[in-house]
Amino acid sequence: MGAAGEGGCIAVAYSGGRDSTALLHATAVAAREQAGLRVVALHVHHGLSPNADQWLAHAQSQCEAWAAQGLPVSLVWRRLRLERQQGDSVEALARDARYQALTEMAHEAGADTVLLAHHRRDQAETFLLQALRGAGMAGLSAMPAMADRHGIQWARPWLTHPRRAIEAYVAQHGLSHVEDDSNADPRFARNRVRLTVWPALEAAFEQAEVSLAQSASRAADARACLEIWLEQSLAGLLLPEQDEAMSAPALLVWPLPQQRELLRHWFITRTARHLPASAVARLTSELPALVGTGRSIQWRAGAFDVCLYRGVLTCRPAALAGRLAEGVPTVRLSIQGPGRHELPSWGGALLVSPVAQGGVALSRLAQVEVRGRTGGEDFQLGPKRPSRALRKQFQAQAVPEWERAGPLVYAEGELVFARGLGVDARALAAPGEAQVTLIWVPDLTI
Repeated sequence: MGAAGEGGCIAVAYSGGRDSTALLHATAVAAREQAGLRVVALHVHHGLSPNADQWLAHAQSQCEAWAAQGLPVSLVWRRLRLERQQGDSVEALARDARYQALTEMAHEAGADTVLLAHHRRDQAETFLLQALRGAGMAGLSAMPAMADRHGIQWARPWLTHPRRAIEAYVAQHGLSHVEDDSNADPRFARNRVRLTVWPALEAAFEQAEVSLAQSASRAADARACLEIWLEQSLAGLLLPEQDEAMSAPALLVWPLPQQRELLRHWFITRTARHLPASAVARLTSELPALVGTGRSIQWRAGAFDVCLYRGVLTCRPAALAGRLAEGVPTVRLSIQGPGRHELPSWGGALLVSPVAQGGVALSRLAQVEVRGRTGGEDFQLGPKRPSRALRKQFQAQAVPEWERAGPLVYAEGELVFARGLGVDARALAAPGEAQVTLIWVPDLTI
């Protein structure tokens, strides 16, 4: 408990169930020995069960009773409004909303640490579920004992403790707790494992809980080593000047297993999503025959497209392609100085940055239009170079087909900026004139 420091605050995620009740009580008892240390119980009312109000009432009564006994504990709670869309997983939706609520409540309470009551059986079940879903090393690592997210340290102090030890603690102290009726619902995968698979597994393999939890720990060690290798190796494949695109020829130098891991890591760093197994298989089998041919191709990868053009791999939201194909209305902007101008209809933002030379005169950008190609546009790459059709400039600069749809920025009716090409040389500011450069920043969130 010393990490919170004297006069600090530590939070416990408290559902009212057996495990979180035991953890909250043990934390409050330990905190009583440290002057000024407060314990805040964080309760989330999901509204999914008809008993949710009763659970909240129990949590309030329990914390009040312990506070009356001299334990430094108080309760804060939040009611969720889950907006479920067709195809959404109730488990995933509730989990994400719960963590967001816990984060917000912890910040409001002044706690930088939240304790979670997961134990060794939970860890073993998580490993088994992830294996059944075909997870990779990250999934098989199951739950970390410590994690930092959103300015909060999430800790699972009982992750190596057996369930029976928690049951014994509850019995020893006569702690009352609630029973979640949804734990018996077979629609949820974890419940099916817990109610059907686990009893048979433990009957056949007495050490199943210990062994599976140990496998999760070893997977976590292996994952940590893999992450270091991936970060170092991926750095040599990226093309920073092309928005962290990846060189396909450089990727193919690696043996096939490394190619697969590098693709997965690159994709998740760009999109915060996992690259589907089917996309990994197609990419690694088709890339060797495509690289060097000059062909452009796209692979659908869940909600994103992975695109190959002239040996360069990029990714973008699949939904964006449809919007651009339908055409995007003209957007008018007033650029008064450096800053970021969000253009959601174009799937990104226009970043305006000051430069000493090679930019557009800021005075020209007071009224600009952002619009798409209509045909017949030309562009000049450099002051002493001829202007050529925009299509030919795109080809010369290896701008992929899917990036040629725009946006184009016009000032006073003249083209000053094109995505993939930069500032038109005819729009360059005079020496000594206040000027800025324009940079297109795609949005990879959907």
